[in-house]
Amino acid sequence: MYSSFCFQDQEAHSGRKMHCGPLYQFLWLWPYLFYIEAVPIQKVQDDTKTLIKTIVTRINDISHTQSVSSKQRVTGLDFIPGLHPVLSLSKMDQTLAIYQQILTSLPSRNVIQISNDLENLRDLLHLLASSKSCPLPQARGLETLVSLGGVLEASLYSTEVVALSRLQGSLQDMLQQLDLTPGC
Repeated sequence: MYSSFCFQDQEAHSGRKMHCGPLYQFLWLWPYLFYIEAVPIQKVQDDTKTLIKTIVTRINDISHTQSVSSKQRVTGLDFIPGLHPVLSLSKMDQTLAIYQQILTSLPSRNVIQISNDLENLRDLLHLLASSKSCPLPQARGLETLVSLGGVLEASLYSTEVVALSRLQGSLQDMLQQLDLTPGC
């Protein structure tokens, strides 16, 4: 008598051959899967810090970003997030989502890789949050970005410079916060 997830193949060379379903295959692999360890959270945190440093370096390599202080206020660009003294993981994710949305709306080729890096950084933050059992809410981007099209078109260069400068400051704050083990 055979279990319900196995059947016999009458046409096999040996006369009787067993074919078992996915459950049997999973049970056979179970000892191997049991020994696979999860990525240590310290490695994820280290990777997060390394990626932040990489993004900051990329921003530094764009020469025109050095001309504006991240604390300087620029009229019409108030939608670009400023610095936050204490950042939780969810606030970090929300801030990065806004920057990513701003950067993807800019036509400059300078920001494409930085935008991709921000997406990877957000994924790492999600891993850190899940390790702490912190469900990150869906990050809200800028609802008003579509209506800012006129501002973006009129001042693409200024928007890029201010966004990258403020992003750099925010990333440096995040780097410090990660050393302090931020909350949810």
